[in-house]
Amino acid sequence: MHAFEYVRAADAGAAVATVTGDPQASYLAGGTTQLDLMKDGVLGPGRLVDITRLPLGGITRDGDTLHVGALTTMEELAAFPAVGKRLPLVRQALLQGASAQLRNLATIGGNLLQRPRCRYFRDPAEPACNKRRPGTGCAALTGPARMHAILGASEHCIAVHASDLAVPLVALDAVVRVQGADGERTVPLTGFHREPGNTPDVEHVLARGELITSVDVPLLPKAVRSGYLKVRDRMSYEFALASAAAALHVDHGTVREARLALGGVATVPWRARAAEEVLRGAPATTETFRAAARTVVEDARPVPGTAFKVELAQRTVVRILEDLAGIGPGAE
Repeated sequence: MHAFEYVRAADAGAAVATVTGDPQASYLAGGTTQLDLMKDGVLGPGRLVDITRLPLGGITRDGDTLHVGALTTMEELAAFPAVGKRLPLVRQALLQGASAQLRNLATIGGNLLQRPRCRYFRDPAEPACNKRRPGTGCAALTGPARMHAILGASEHCIAVHASDLAVPLVALDAVVRVQGADGERTVPLTGFHREPGNTPDVEHVLARGELITSVDVPLLPKAVRSGYLKVRDRMSYEFALASAAAALHVDHGTVREARLALGGVATVPWRARAAEEVLRGAPATTETFRAAARTVVEDARPVPGTAFKVELAQRTVVRILEDLAGIGPGAE
């Protein structure tokens, strides 16, 4: 690990000013991913600005919206009563997203800013990674790529976005509040993360020094059922091969409202709006769910190592929708 300066921020404004003015500075919160990357030599900030003592934690409810401070831990959000009652898809994603030890340390803001789990990005000995070294290529396009993306991919990068939590938050139209040198602004989470295109090293829309301060999460209506399905190689401490967050309101056998997002198969948390349109007003049947699932992968760009995800993504979507509609093999 490279030597670095440690600074404890006195307030949010001072933290923003420090990181904005120093291209070698980075924020430090839970650090559960950041410190690993520093130890591996992938990241080497010259200064860490500790924000953990800023008043950016806690959860409040305003009507049908939760205001979640950026320093709230994953465990705190999972344990909040309204999350369990009105947002099962969020609670399930949090509990499946990390071990209990990590959930008690990792923050909500940091979770949304997770760096890729791509083996080529995380290995400094690997010369070809456009995220880590722009212009060097993407080794995953021709090398082993089982954990990589089929949606939102480009010829420059096929790394999957790592966050489980971001998937249901995208489905819910959550809004991120940020503070920067020019003041405060809000960003819909659906437009927060950037697909790689030809600049895969630019992963989000935050300007230099901008700090996530909170996330606004709408509560689902009581009549809506929701859930998160994560398909992985083992049941704990593993990243998704494919995942789906869904919310479904079925009335007299007809889908009145639907929300759907996918993880594990895309370069960003993937909102499946075309699938939602197929679902709304249609009968809540397996046939309808399969039709919706097919629209999800219409623009898939698999490489040999990820070809299986085209089918896996569809099966994951159908399974979560069947479960929520009460017609699948796992339905209650």
